[in-house]
Amino acid sequence: MDPALVLAASTEITAAALAGDDPDAVLPLVVRRAVALAEADLGLAMVTGDDGTLTVEASSGDDDPVGIVLSSRSSAARAARTGVPVVADDVTTDPRTAPFVPKALRGYGPFAVAPFGTKERRIGALAVYRRKGAVPFAGGTVDVLAAFAAQAGLAVVLAEGSTARQRIAVYEERERIARDLHDVIIQRLYATGVQLELLNRRLRLEGREAERLAGVVDQLDQTMAEVRATVRALRSADPGRPGDADLRGSVVAEARTAGELLGFEPEVRVDGDLADVPPELADHARAALREALSNVVRHSGASHVEIGVVRDAGRLLLRVADDGCGIPRGVARRGLRHLEERALAAGGGCEVSSSPRTGTTISWHVPLRSG
Repeated sequence: MDPALVLAASTEITAAALAGDDPDAVLPLVVRRAVALAEADLGLAMVTGDDGTLTVEASSGDDDPVGIVLSSRSSAARAARTGVPVVADDVTTDPRTAPFVPKALRGYGPFAVAPFGTKERRIGALAVYRRKGAVPFAGGTVDVLAAFAAQAGLAVVLAEGSTARQRIAVYEERERIARDLHDVIIQRLYATGVQLELLNRRLRLEGREAERLAGVVDQLDQTMAEVRATVRALRSADPGRPGDADLRGSVVAEARTAGELLGFEPEVRVDGDLADVPPELADHARAALREALSNVVRHSGASHVEIGVVRDAGRLLLRVADDGCGIPRGVARRGLRHLEERALAAGGGCEVSSSPRTGTTISWHVPLRSG
Protein backbone atom coordinates (compact mmCIF):
# COMPACT_ATOMS: atom_id res chain seq x y z
CA MET A 1 0.00 0.00 0.00
CA ASP A 2 1.15 3.53 -0.78
CA PRO A 3 1.40 5.43 2.56
CA ALA A 4 0.30 8.63 0.83
CA LEU A 5 -2.92 6.93 -0.33
CA VAL A 6 -3.50 5.60 3.19
CA LEU A 7 -3.15 9.09 4.60
CA ALA A 8 -5.49 10.55 1.98
CA ALA A 9 -8.14 7.90 2.71
CA SER A 10 -7.83 8.38 6.49
CA THR A 11 -8.10 12.15 6.11
CA GLU A 12 -11.24 11.81 3.96
CA ILE A 13 -12.92 9.53 6.48
CA THR A 14 -11.95 11.71 9.43
CA ALA A 15 -13.28 14.79 7.65
CA ALA A 16 -16.58 13.03 6.95
CA ALA A 17 -16.87 11.94 10.58
CA LEU A 18 -15.99 15.34 12.03
CA ALA A 19 -18.46 16.99 9.66
CA GLY A 20 -21.21 15.23 11.61
CA ASP A 21 -22.00 12.51 9.08
CA ASP A 22 -24.03 9.63 10.44
CA PRO A 23 -21.80 6.63 11.29
CA ASP A 24 -23.96 4.45 9.05
CA ALA A 25 -23.01 6.72 6.15
CA VAL A 26 -19.30 6.69 7.06
CA LEU A 27 -19.00 2.87 7.13
CA PRO A 28 -19.53 2.39 3.35
CA LEU A 29 -16.85 5.00 2.70
CA VAL A 30 -14.47 3.12 5.02
CA VAL A 31 -15.05 -0.13 3.15
CA ARG A 32 -14.64 1.42 -0.30
CA ARG A 33 -11.32 2.96 0.69
CA ALA A 34 -10.10 -0.29 2.27
CA VAL A 35 -10.88 -2.20 -0.96
CA ALA A 36 -9.02 0.39 -3.04
CA LEU A 37 -5.99 0.49 -0.73
CA ALA A 38 -5.68 -3.31 -0.53
CA GLU A 39 -6.48 -3.85 -4.22
CA ALA A 40 -9.17 -6.26 -3.10
CA ASP A 41 -12.36 -7.51 -4.74
CA LEU A 42 -14.56 -7.28 -1.66
CA GLY A 43 -14.50 -5.39 1.61
CA LEU A 44 -16.68 -5.83 4.68
CA ALA A 45 -17.22 -3.70 7.78
CA MET A 46 -18.54 -5.97 10.55
CA VAL A 47 -19.98 -4.95 13.92
CA THR A 48 -19.68 -7.12 17.03
CA GLY A 49 -22.90 -8.16 18.76
CA ASP A 50 -23.48 -8.81 22.46
CA ASP A 51 -22.95 -12.55 21.87
CA GLY A 52 -19.60 -12.06 20.08
CA THR A 53 -20.94 -12.71 16.57
CA LEU A 54 -20.22 -10.26 13.76
CA THR A 55 -22.86 -8.77 11.48
CA VAL A 56 -21.89 -7.28 8.12
CA GLU A 57 -23.06 -3.66 8.17
CA ALA A 58 -21.40 -2.37 4.99
CA SER A 59 -19.72 -3.89 1.94
CA SER A 60 -18.00 -2.88 -1.27
CA GLY A 61 -17.61 -5.20 -4.24
CA ASP A 62 -19.61 -7.21 -6.75
CA ASP A 63 -21.35 -9.21 -4.01
CA ASP A 64 -23.50 -7.63 -1.29
CA PRO A 65 -23.39 -9.80 1.84
CA VAL A 66 -24.76 -7.06 4.14
CA GLY A 67 -26.72 -8.66 6.94
CA ILE A 68 -24.93 -12.00 7.07
CA VAL A 69 -23.70 -13.09 10.50
CA LEU A 70 -20.27 -14.61 11.19
CA SER A 71 -19.68 -16.97 14.09
CA SER A 72 -18.09 -15.75 17.30
CA ARG A 73 -15.44 -18.43 16.63
CA SER A 74 -14.54 -17.03 13.21
CA SER A 75 -11.19 -15.39 12.49
CA ALA A 76 -12.90 -12.04 12.01
CA ALA A 77 -14.51 -12.28 15.45
CA ARG A 78 -11.18 -13.34 16.94
CA ALA A 79 -9.44 -10.34 15.37
CA ALA A 80 -12.14 -8.02 16.72
CA ARG A 81 -11.85 -9.57 20.18
CA THR A 82 -8.05 -9.78 20.49
CA GLY A 83 -6.96 -6.82 18.39
CA VAL A 84 -4.65 -9.04 16.30
CA PRO A 85 -5.02 -9.07 12.47
CA VAL A 86 -5.48 -12.40 10.66
CA VAL A 87 -4.40 -13.21 7.10
CA ALA A 88 -4.97 -16.35 5.01
CA ASP A 89 -3.91 -17.31 1.50
CA ASP A 90 -7.27 -19.02 0.95
CA VAL A 91 -10.15 -18.42 3.35
CA THR A 92 -11.90 -21.62 2.25
CA THR A 93 -8.95 -24.00 2.86
CA ASP A 94 -7.04 -22.46 5.77
CA PRO A 95 -7.99 -24.51 8.89
CA ARG A 96 -8.32 -21.32 10.95
CA THR A 97 -10.96 -19.84 8.67
CA ALA A 98 -12.52 -22.60 6.53
CA PRO A 99 -15.08 -23.90 9.08
CA PHE A 100 -16.67 -20.46 9.46
CA VAL A 101 -16.92 -19.16 5.88
CA PRO A 102 -20.55 -18.29 4.97
CA LYS A 103 -21.84 -19.63 1.66
CA ALA A 104 -21.94 -16.11 0.22
CA LEU A 105 -18.16 -15.77 0.66
CA ARG A 106 -16.96 -19.15 -0.65
CA GLY A 107 -16.01 -17.70 -4.02
CA TYR A 108 -13.13 -15.83 -2.42
CA GLY A 109 -9.59 -16.96 -1.56
CA PRO A 110 -7.01 -14.48 -0.17
CA PHE A 111 -8.33 -12.89 3.02
CA ALA A 112 -7.17 -10.35 5.61
CA VAL A 113 -9.01 -8.92 8.58
CA ALA A 114 -8.07 -6.26 11.13
CA PRO A 115 -9.74 -5.03 14.31
CA PHE A 116 -11.99 -2.03 13.72
CA GLY A 117 -12.43 0.64 16.38
CA THR A 118 -10.44 1.77 19.39
CA LYS A 119 -9.18 -0.03 22.46
CA GLU A 120 -12.07 1.35 24.52
CA ARG A 121 -14.72 1.10 21.77
CA ARG A 122 -14.22 -2.08 19.77
CA ILE A 123 -16.68 -1.78 16.92
CA GLY A 124 -15.85 -5.01 15.13
CA ALA A 125 -13.60 -5.91 12.20
CA LEU A 126 -12.65 -4.68 8.74
CA ALA A 127 -12.00 -7.45 6.22
CA VAL A 128 -10.85 -7.58 2.60
CA TYR A 129 -11.06 -10.49 0.14
CA ARG A 130 -9.74 -11.38 -3.30
CA ARG A 131 -11.24 -13.88 -5.71
CA LYS A 132 -10.01 -17.48 -5.65
CA GLY A 133 -6.68 -17.88 -7.40
CA ALA A 134 -5.65 -14.27 -6.86
CA VAL A 135 -2.33 -13.25 -5.31
CA PRO A 136 -2.43 -13.43 -1.48
CA PHE A 137 -2.15 -10.26 0.59
CA ALA A 138 1.43 -9.28 1.44
CA GLY A 139 2.49 -8.75 5.03
CA GLY A 140 3.05 -5.03 4.48
CA THR A 141 -0.46 -4.67 3.10
CA VAL A 142 -1.90 -6.32 6.21
CA ASP A 143 0.12 -4.03 8.51
CA VAL A 144 -1.10 -0.88 6.82
CA LEU A 145 -4.66 -2.25 6.63
CA ALA A 146 -4.53 -2.61 10.42
CA ALA A 147 -3.34 1.00 10.82
CA PHE A 148 -6.03 2.22 8.43
CA ALA A 149 -8.71 0.21 10.24
CA ALA A 150 -7.64 1.76 13.56
CA GLN A 151 -7.79 5.30 12.17
CA ALA A 152 -11.08 4.68 10.36
CA GLY A 153 -12.53 3.10 13.49
CA LEU A 154 -11.53 6.16 15.47
CA ALA A 155 -13.30 8.36 12.95
CA VAL A 156 -16.49 6.31 13.32
CA VAL A 157 -16.26 6.59 17.10
CA LEU A 158 -16.04 10.35 16.74
CA ALA A 159 -19.06 10.32 14.44
CA GLU A 160 -21.06 8.49 17.10
CA GLY A 161 -20.71 11.45 19.42
CA SER A 162 -18.73 10.10 22.39
CA THR A 163 -19.24 11.39 25.91
CA ALA A 164 -16.55 13.51 27.56
CA ARG A 165 -15.01 10.43 29.20
CA GLN A 166 -14.99 8.56 25.92
CA ARG A 167 -13.33 11.52 24.20
CA ILE A 168 -10.39 11.29 26.60
CA ALA A 169 -9.96 7.69 25.50
CA VAL A 170 -10.19 8.83 21.87
CA TYR A 171 -7.37 11.33 22.42
CA GLU A 172 -5.21 8.55 23.81
CA GLU A 173 -6.01 6.42 20.77
CA ARG A 174 -5.12 9.29 18.44
CA GLU A 175 -1.74 9.52 20.15
CA ARG A 176 -1.17 5.77 19.77
CA ILE A 177 -2.01 5.91 16.07
CA ALA A 178 0.19 8.99 15.60
CA ARG A 179 3.03 7.20 17.35
CA ASP A 180 2.59 4.14 15.11
CA LEU A 181 2.63 6.32 12.00
CA HIS A 182 5.79 8.04 13.19
CA ASP A 183 7.67 5.05 14.57
CA VAL A 184 6.74 2.57 11.82
CA ILE A 185 5.87 4.22 8.51
CA ILE A 186 8.19 7.24 8.72
CA GLN A 187 11.08 5.09 9.94
CA ARG A 188 10.69 2.67 7.02
CA LEU A 189 10.41 5.46 4.46
CA TYR A 190 13.42 7.21 5.94
CA ALA A 191 15.51 4.02 5.88
CA THR A 192 14.50 3.36 2.27
CA GLY A 193 15.49 6.88 1.22
CA VAL A 194 18.89 6.63 2.87
CA GLN A 195 19.55 3.23 1.30
CA LEU A 196 18.67 4.61 -2.14
CA GLU A 197 21.08 7.50 -1.69
CA LEU A 198 23.83 5.14 -0.54
CA LEU A 199 23.15 2.98 -3.59
CA ASN A 200 23.39 6.05 -5.82
CA ARG A 201 26.78 6.90 -4.33
CA ARG A 202 28.08 3.38 -4.91
CA LEU A 203 26.81 3.12 -8.49
CA ARG A 204 27.69 6.73 -9.36
CA LEU A 205 24.68 7.06 -11.62
CA GLU A 206 24.61 9.90 -14.12
CA GLY A 207 22.18 11.54 -16.48
CA ARG A 208 18.59 10.34 -16.66
CA GLU A 209 19.14 7.42 -14.25
CA ALA A 210 20.51 9.75 -11.57
CA GLU A 211 17.61 12.17 -12.08
CA ARG A 212 15.09 9.34 -11.83
CA LEU A 213 16.58 8.06 -8.58
CA ALA A 214 16.69 11.60 -7.17
CA GLY A 215 13.02 11.98 -8.05
CA VAL A 216 12.16 8.81 -6.14
CA VAL A 217 14.03 10.10 -3.07
CA ASP A 218 12.20 13.42 -3.34
CA GLN A 219 8.87 11.58 -3.45
CA LEU A 220 9.82 9.69 -0.29
CA ASP A 221 10.70 13.00 1.41
CA GLN A 222 7.35 14.47 0.38
CA THR A 223 5.48 11.42 1.66
CA MET A 224 7.30 11.64 5.00
CA ALA A 225 6.34 15.31 5.23
CA GLU A 226 2.69 14.36 4.66
CA VAL A 227 2.85 11.66 7.33
CA ARG A 228 4.36 14.13 9.79
CA ALA A 229 1.58 16.62 9.00
CA THR A 230 -1.01 13.95 9.75
CA VAL A 231 0.76 13.05 13.00
CA ARG A 232 0.70 16.72 14.04
CA ALA A 233 -3.00 16.93 13.16
CA LEU A 234 -3.79 13.83 15.20
CA ARG A 235 -1.88 15.16 18.20
CA SER A 236 -3.16 18.74 18.03
CA ALA A 237 -6.60 17.61 19.25
CA ASP A 238 -5.15 16.94 22.68
CA PRO A 239 -3.30 20.05 23.95
CA GLY A 240 -2.56 18.34 27.24
CA ARG A 241 -0.65 15.47 25.66
CA PRO A 242 2.38 14.53 27.74
CA GLY A 243 5.65 14.65 25.81
CA ASP A 244 8.16 12.63 27.84
CA ALA A 245 7.52 9.05 26.75
CA ASP A 246 6.90 10.12 23.16
CA LEU A 247 10.06 12.23 22.75
CA ARG A 248 12.22 9.73 24.63
CA GLY A 249 10.73 6.89 22.59
CA SER A 250 11.36 8.82 19.37
CA VAL A 251 15.05 9.23 20.23
CA VAL A 252 15.37 5.49 20.79
CA ALA A 253 13.46 4.70 17.57
CA GLU A 254 15.62 7.05 15.48
CA ALA A 255 18.76 5.49 16.97
CA ARG A 256 17.46 2.01 16.17
CA THR A 257 16.77 2.92 12.53
CA ALA A 258 20.19 4.51 12.14
CA GLY A 259 21.74 1.40 13.73
CA GLU A 260 20.17 -0.85 11.11
CA LEU A 261 21.78 1.24 8.37
CA LEU A 262 25.14 1.70 10.10
CA GLY A 263 25.51 -1.91 11.20
CA PHE A 264 25.85 -0.99 14.88
CA GLU A 265 23.62 0.65 17.49
CA PRO A 266 24.41 4.28 18.43
CA GLU A 267 24.92 4.97 22.12
CA VAL A 268 21.99 6.91 23.58
CA ARG A 269 21.91 8.98 26.75
CA VAL A 270 18.99 11.09 28.00
CA ASP A 271 19.49 13.41 30.97
CA GLY A 272 16.63 15.29 32.60
CA ASP A 273 12.86 15.12 32.56
CA LEU A 274 11.36 15.60 29.09
CA ALA A 275 7.76 15.59 30.32
CA ASP A 276 7.20 19.36 30.02
CA VAL A 277 8.96 19.86 26.69
CA PRO A 278 6.33 21.64 24.54
CA PRO A 279 5.05 19.45 21.70
CA GLU A 280 6.20 21.93 19.04
CA LEU A 281 9.78 21.91 20.37
CA ALA A 282 9.67 18.12 20.69
CA ASP A 283 8.71 17.90 17.01
CA HIS A 284 11.65 20.16 16.09
CA ALA A 285 13.99 17.97 18.16
CA ARG A 286 12.80 14.77 16.46
CA ALA A 287 13.32 16.26 13.00
CA ALA A 288 16.75 17.63 13.98
CA LEU A 289 17.86 14.23 15.30
CA ARG A 290 16.70 12.50 12.13
CA GLU A 291 18.57 15.01 9.96
CA ALA A 292 21.75 14.70 12.02
CA LEU A 293 21.69 10.90 11.91
CA SER A 294 20.96 10.99 8.20
CA ASN A 295 24.21 12.90 7.70
CA VAL A 296 26.07 10.32 9.78
CA VAL A 297 24.69 7.41 7.77
CA ARG A 298 25.26 9.02 4.38
CA HIS A 299 28.70 10.51 4.78
CA SER A 300 30.62 9.63 7.94
CA GLY A 301 31.83 6.02 7.66
CA ALA A 302 31.79 6.10 11.47
CA SER A 303 32.34 3.10 13.76
CA HIS A 304 30.88 4.79 16.87
CA VAL A 305 28.05 7.29 17.30
CA GLU A 306 26.80 8.97 20.48
CA ILE A 307 23.39 10.59 20.87
CA GLY A 308 22.79 12.82 23.88
CA VAL A 309 19.60 14.65 24.89
CA VAL A 310 19.83 16.98 27.87
CA ARG A 311 16.96 18.90 29.42
CA ASP A 312 17.97 21.41 32.06
CA ALA A 313 16.23 24.40 33.63
CA GLY A 314 16.40 26.61 30.58
CA ARG A 315 16.96 24.64 27.40
CA LEU A 316 16.81 21.39 25.46
CA LEU A 317 20.15 20.24 24.04
CA LEU A 318 20.60 17.58 21.36
CA ARG A 319 24.12 16.35 20.63
CA VAL A 320 25.14 13.82 17.93
CA ALA A 321 28.82 12.89 17.74
CA ASP A 322 30.57 10.39 15.45
CA ASP A 323 34.18 9.25 14.91
CA GLY A 324 33.93 9.29 11.13
CA CYS A 325 35.76 11.08 8.36
CA GLY A 326 34.24 14.49 8.95
CA ILE A 327 32.11 16.35 6.44
CA PRO A 328 33.80 15.97 3.04
CA ARG A 329 34.39 18.99 0.85
CA GLY A 330 31.81 19.40 -1.84
CA VAL A 331 29.07 17.57 0.06
CA ALA A 332 25.77 19.48 -0.03
CA ARG A 333 25.04 20.98 3.39
CA ARG A 334 21.28 21.23 2.85
CA GLY A 335 20.55 18.99 5.84
CA LEU A 336 22.80 21.06 8.12
CA ARG A 337 21.06 24.23 6.97
CA HIS A 338 17.72 22.67 7.89
CA LEU A 339 19.09 21.95 11.37
CA GLU A 340 20.19 25.55 11.79
CA GLU A 341 16.90 26.93 10.44
CA ARG A 342 14.86 24.80 12.86
CA ALA A 343 16.94 25.91 15.82
CA LEU A 344 16.80 29.60 14.85
CA ALA A 345 13.04 29.43 14.32
CA ALA A 346 12.69 28.26 17.93
CA GLY A 347 15.09 30.88 19.28
CA GLY A 348 18.05 28.52 19.61
CA GLY A 349 21.15 27.61 17.66
CA CYS A 350 23.15 24.84 16.03
CA GLU A 351 26.93 24.38 16.01
CA VAL A 352 28.85 21.90 13.87
CA SER A 353 32.41 20.79 14.60
CA SER A 354 34.00 18.53 11.99
CA SER A 355 37.43 17.32 10.90
CA PRO A 356 38.88 14.15 9.29
CA ARG A 357 40.77 13.41 12.51
CA THR A 358 38.05 13.86 15.15
CA GLY A 359 34.86 13.19 13.23
CA THR A 360 31.76 15.36 13.48
CA THR A 361 29.81 16.72 16.43
CA ILE A 362 26.47 18.51 15.99
CA SER A 363 25.11 20.47 18.97
CA TRP A 364 21.51 21.62 18.53
CA HIS A 365 19.77 23.58 21.29
CA VAL A 366 16.57 25.52 21.89
CA PRO A 367 15.35 27.50 24.91
CA LEU A 368 12.50 26.21 27.09
CA ARG A 369 10.11 28.94 28.14
CA SER A 370 9.11 28.87 31.78
CA GLY A 371 5.52 29.03 32.99
